[in-house]
Amino acid sequence: MTLGRVMGWTAALLVAGGCGVAQAAWPDDQSIDLVVGFAPGGGTDLMARAMAPYVEKRLGGRAHIVVVNKPGAGGEISSSYVSRAKPDGYTVGFINAPGFMFIPMYKKTAYLPSEMRIIARVVDDPALLVARKDARHGSLKSIVEALRNDPGSLSFATSGRGTSGHIALMKIEKQANVRGTDIAFKGAGEFKSALLGGHVDYAFMSVAEFLVSNDENSPLRPVVLFHDQPMPVLPGVPTAAQEGYPVLVSSERGIAGPLALPDDIAGRLEGAIRDTLADPVFIKSVRSDAPVLSFVPGRAWTQSLNALPATLEPFVGKMKD
Repeated sequence: MTLGRVMGWTAALLVAGGCGVAQAAWPDDQSIDLVVGFAPGGGTDLMARAMAPYVEKRLGGRAHIVVVNKPGAGGEISSSYVSRAKPDGYTVGFINAPGFMFIPMYKKTAYLPSEMRIIARVVDDPALLVARKDARHGSLKSIVEALRNDPGSLSFATSGRGTSGHIALMKIEKQANVRGTDIAFKGAGEFKSALLGGHVDYAFMSVAEFLVSNDENSPLRPVVLFHDQPMPVLPGVPTAAQEGYPVLVSSERGIAGPLALPDDIAGRLEGAIRDTLADPVFIKSVRSDAPVLSFVPGRAWTQSLNALPATLEPFVGKMKD
């Protein structure tokens, strides 16, 4: 064998070996980006970071998940990013309903819900109106009365237009025929400081967002819950229906990926998420979120999400004002 042929054979072996490394089975090739559409410190971000090591363990191999924050536009930026990602399982993201379904109903977006594959729901987290303990109007009834006497006089922080908090505000405005002033932030981590500093009067949070960073010594207190019944973790906090306004709004959060994500990868992710949410150690580690953990497999959650637009249609016109 000539020297040239030996060198050519050696080079071929090196190329083949390199290809073998490059084609390692998912998820061992590289880190999985778990994209979050809100700023660090909010409920979605905290859940993503808490889940990551448990999901890694159940995926096995060298699986490694990195949480990537792409805040803004009520989650639209992150959803657009995930929908356009290569469908190889290395980019998935949290979606937050109802905003995920609602935003494309009233403006042109770079994503459509039908262009993403729903993998699993993680939580069903009711909306909660929060105030400082020294707030002048400490009940939903008194807030409505104040707005009736002076439209727009009270401000309400949300995680963005079209998000669950903003939808809760619009539903109250519609039922009570009043008008508040909504102020959009990039997440609860941002607007909590604004509320504490007196820059806004009230804030719409989720139950888990409130529980994770507040206790009996907190300067903040929950005013009203937008759920179908009171919750034991919020003793004494009335529902909106008990205050005379039967408004139900919840933040459903879960994982989705590009539409063409292969079945086997989507199935492994769904199974890893399901097993994580059933793990007693994980549940203990997310004590504030435990009351709102609510696994739903991808196919069933997709059907549920597809029913949301009919309930949101009455508010499309207001979003275009």
